[in-house]
Amino acid sequence: MKISKEFTFDSAHRLKWHKGKCQNFHGHTYKLIVTVEGKLNQDGIVMDFADLKNEVKKKVLNILDHKNLNEIFENPTAENIAIWIWEKLKELNLTEIKLWETPTSYVIYNGK
Repeated sequence: MKISKEFTFDSAHRLKWHKGKCQNFHGHTYKLIVTVEGKLNQDGIVMDFADLKNEVKKKVLNILDHKNLNEIFENPTAENIAIWIWEKLKELNLTEIKLWETPTSYVIYNGK
């Protein structure tokens, strides 16, 4: 069974290589959906949603929220950020993460 939890965080970045407006420093309200998979435990849950929230907050949001992503990543594309998030959370038995950079643009990553 799979469960998912949604998060948002605000960050800024610039893409130095970009030929368009993304070359300039700008911000996004990112939306992140983390999906984990597992068998139901004795309480009838895969994982407590509060535990999932705490792990994502500690390992991802506390690092990325209201930050300049260029100080964390050499090339802060949505794809590279998604890979980084996956690496931070992979011990949670992730199956997929979705990261929206804008309301209409997102990346899906499943570790491959």
